[in-house]
Amino acid sequence: MVASVGATLLAAAVLAACGTGQVGDTGTSGAAGNKKLVLIPGVKAEPFYISMQCGAQEEARSRGYELETQPPDRFEAALQTPILTGAIANRPAGILIAPTDDRAMAGPMKQGRDAGVTMVEVDTALQDTSIAVASVSSDNEQGGRKAAETLATLVGDRQGSVLVLNTIAGTSTTDARAKGFEQEIAKHPNLRYLGAEYTNNQPAEAAQKVSATLSANPDLIGVFATNLNTGEGAGTALRNAGRTGSVNLVGFDASPKQVEDLRNGVVQALIAQDPATIGRRGVEQAVNAIEGKPVQRRTQTDLVAITGQDMAANEQYFYRTQC
Repeated sequence: MVASVGATLLAAAVLAACGTGQVGDTGTSGAAGNKKLVLIPGVKAEPFYISMQCGAQEEARSRGYELETQPPDRFEAALQTPILTGAIANRPAGILIAPTDDRAMAGPMKQGRDAGVTMVEVDTALQDTSIAVASVSSDNEQGGRKAAETLATLVGDRQGSVLVLNTIAGTSTTDARAKGFEQEIAKHPNLRYLGAEYTNNQPAEAAQKVSATLSANPDLIGVFATNLNTGEGAGTALRNAGRTGSVNLVGFDASPKQVEDLRNGVVQALIAQDPATIGRRGVEQAVNAIEGKPVQRRTQTDLVAITGQDMAANEQYFYRTQC
């Protein structure tokens, strides 16, 4: 997250121990009076997670809970794991986490569950659905389908190739977006799907992948970038090649930079999530579990496709850089 919210990103290790209650079949956790929650996003300095934090803080405050937030410096399980284990050691009532790997984070999250801490997934999720009491995310396959539908509309009846830029293998959200895109693009025979390229979530690598694809496939007319970093890299490559606009770029998320690129015609459409609602619903489910109330195992939030023509009507979906 950006430096302007650094004051809110307190280390989870300062949380005071508050009881030793165990997670039971009802989903309750912690001793009576434990009102501490920890949010562990996927990475710092990303407007999506800042917006999620803002929503989570608002919901926690309204329910009488304290929320501490501590993101890793990069979207890596190796960096997120010690943050999680430190939080578990201090026994908050609940932890909301965006697992950075759908397999590697299973063990550390299971430790939290077994220690009696209510675990809730926000944004990303594990393959193992038995660890977290609830999972809240966008309907990412739907988002991928929206991206394909939007791209097909933008290119009209033209024939050409289309590319997907993914992030890191094992990231549940972007893998689902790529899957949804692939399913929908198959319905448009004029568009030749080149497959998905992984970029290690690095803009420079995304730019290199697009540049190489342009050289090998001069008929490239569309790119779907599955997150902020891949979109930034794709935009750079298209500008450098003088192909901005002639290659339609559909991005995912609505950070200030992405919104600016949409306004300036670098990006032709954005598929925006609702991260603040993900944060609010995550806290809602965590508190319900802690207090022994009914919990909804899976919650999916809506997405919206935004083009340059309807930006003003969709400003509520633009991401924040501070709470």
